[in-house]
Amino acid sequence: MKLRELEGFGLFLWPATALLAGLAAWAWGDQAWADRLWLIGTGPILVVLILTIIRALAKGQFGLDIIAAFSMAGALWLNEYLAGIIVALMFSGGTMLESFAQYRARRDMSALLARNPHLAHRYDKQGLRTVALDAVVPGDRLLVKAGETVPADGTITGSSPGVLDESALTGEPLPVTHRAGSEIMSGSVNAAGPFDMLVTQAPAQSTYAGIIRLVDEAQNSKAPAQRLADRYALYFLALTAIMAALAGLLSDDPRRILAVLVIATPCPLILGVPVAIVSGLSAAARHGVLIKSGGALERLGRVRVLLFDKTGTLTQGRPDIISINAAKGFTPDQVLTFAASLEQVSHHGVAETITAAAIAKGLQLQRPTRVKEAPGAGLSGTVAAKQVASGSAEFVFATLKAKPRNGHALGEGDGVALTVFVSIAGKLAGAIRLADSIRPESENAISNARKYGIRRFIMVTGDRRDVADEVGARLGVDEVHAELKPAEKVAIVAREQAIEPVLMVGDGMNDAPALAAAEVGIAMGARGSAASAQAADAVIVVDKLDRVADALRIARHSRKVALQSVGIGMGLSFVGMIAAALGYLGPVEGALAQEVIDAAAVLNALRALRS
Repeated sequence: MKLRELEGFGLFLWPATALLAGLAAWAWGDQAWADRLWLIGTGPILVVLILTIIRALAKGQFGLDIIAAFSMAGALWLNEYLAGIIVALMFSGGTMLESFAQYRARRDMSALLARNPHLAHRYDKQGLRTVALDAVVPGDRLLVKAGETVPADGTITGSSPGVLDESALTGEPLPVTHRAGSEIMSGSVNAAGPFDMLVTQAPAQSTYAGIIRLVDEAQNSKAPAQRLADRYALYFLALTAIMAALAGLLSDDPRRILAVLVIATPCPLILGVPVAIVSGLSAAARHGVLIKSGGALERLGRVRVLLFDKTGTLTQGRPDIISINAAKGFTPDQVLTFAASLEQVSHHGVAETITAAAIAKGLQLQRPTRVKEAPGAGLSGTVAAKQVASGSAEFVFATLKAKPRNGHALGEGDGVALTVFVSIAGKLAGAIRLADSIRPESENAISNARKYGIRRFIMVTGDRRDVADEVGARLGVDEVHAELKPAEKVAIVAREQAIEPVLMVGDGMNDAPALAAAEVGIAMGARGSAASAQAADAVIVVDKLDRVADALRIARHSRKVALQSVGIGMGLSFVGMIAAALGYLGPVEGALAQEVIDAAAVLNALRALRS
């Protein structure tokens, strides 16, 4: 737990302990010791509160803490120590609730953010050594193992090509093959076997670092949002000043003024709003959405425009078989059986898709022999005593006894992202067509989001325009923007946000700056990049897009409950201020009445748990 969260818990425990100790002394009959203990419990809280107010005012921020400070200071000045400690306890209770919410969000995020690359495998005079990422410099030769993230920008060296998953950077859903001399970007993931690379940019100047800098710029340029409770601060403070002045006119007793201030202390706002928001955070977590702060939940309840990334967000982010076209003399099941039998020895993502499809259909796979793999091109080997090849058209056609007529036509069609050709015994057997399919819940997610206040849906992606247009048309989004760089996504967020609050949903590293720039950013954290999870205000930890609608519903309900708690608290406080101004309530009675008001506001706020 960080120091800031510890301070929040300590700030509550101090007055709570002092209040209980003072009550014990009072019950023992020692009023003097009770007053001393309540004074000791109130004084430090008042000092912390004054410093907080000064810092906020220096930033141009204004909140209801001012009334609490006047109440505590007035109680100490007039020796109403019990009233002062009660106000101190209520103020510190609200601070503790917010600290707890922030602590829990940081704790739950720690595993997600562990994906960042921190180490690299570098060749030197002693051989291959694992070193810290900041020790890597241009000119170093590195080994990138299977499944690892490329640590720096560079070029492929050696005979083994690199097959990289660049979807987090470019939006392209399928792995891309890079051969010797090809430039590669940091943040890409090695989707096949190990390869060597030459570093051309230090990690601090790499593609990944550039995206992180964009994230920082986006966060710094975004104006701080006003918290829900603070929006009522000016009006409530003016009302309190009027009622305190009225109490002063009706009587020369300063305790009447103090009683008004004590019962006006905005504990329903200081407590009721945080309870509703923290309850909403808990409800969201139960649905698999980690929201990092109460402020993010409040802002989520106001968004009106939803921007989606495509790859990995609206779509699966991985290839699925959409059709199998068999050549004359073969059947689709034969093509899939022989291809899957051969591909089952490969770790390539496409190989896993083909093998899984065959198993799901109940096809009997054979064990291949004499398998040879050309990374990024295809495989060849023997299956059931027949020579089989699968892979790109160039690779497979080279194994044929005779060049086929219109062989490429087997792999053509709308929405196709990749085609795996298959040959059996020197003849072209067919083609397996793959594409990044739309998530089954995407349509419902968009439909449900409309129910919770979203007016416009916009897709922003780095993928090809033709693929993006097709997905957008099928889902009925209002606008489609394709082939975008990270900075261009940020520009679209800024354009939309100038009109209405924007929610951005994405999963890739290239989405991180836009997630940071939006009013609220939600990252798909189950398979998304660490950069997007770090930049976002919330993370969906299950691989389900429909949780976006759940988050919107919870945010709007929590905000509604919080506003109801504000109304209840302020209404009852106004009645109490009238009673105090007329002399029917003293400072201590006012503090106790405020406790009843707090209880009503908090009990109402707990309804947000049922979101």
